[in-house]
Amino acid sequence: MTDVEARAEKLSRELDSAFRNRADLYRLLLDELTAEVGAEKAETIMIRTIERRGKEVAAVAFADFGPNDAPAIGEAFLAVSPDGGRIYPTDVERGPDRIAFKVRRCPLKDAWVEAGVGDEKLATLCRIAGAFDRGLFEATGVRFDNVTWTPGHGPGCCHIALANRDAG
Repeated sequence: MTDVEARAEKLSRELDSAFRNRADLYRLLLDELTAEVGAEKAETIMIRTIERRGKEVAAVAFADFGPNDAPAIGEAFLAVSPDGGRIYPTDVERGPDRIAFKVRRCPLKDAWVEAGVGDEKLATLCRIAGAFDRGLFEATGVRFDNVTWTPGHGPGCCHIALANRDAG
């Protein structure tokens, strides 16, 4: 292995670790907020905050796109997927006025499972994390649908669909 390849592999592991750290922060914040304000309010606060961050990112990342640019927005999203898409491997369905993603692996979900989080809390954490995507994509004006992981959903993670606002 060359020095460049070794460095790339090390950076890939570090990036995955950073995403897992984000997952641990979400899990611990949910625990702390739940203890302070109750489960429902804790989830609401976290969703509102994470969705807001998604909107902030969209303002920069998708500033040149509009509500009828769903396929282009989706392709731009895929183009910046961390580690060339290896962090979040995704199956993609493309159409003339839509694009959909089925995320096969999520480092956040992996970290929660490894931490021993049960199915109910895992589904809650996935809903919370999915708020980023909602903020990100809804800020563009496209039609957005996201099904986050729930028990029985299968081994993957969320399913995201974007469609042009004016699509039939």
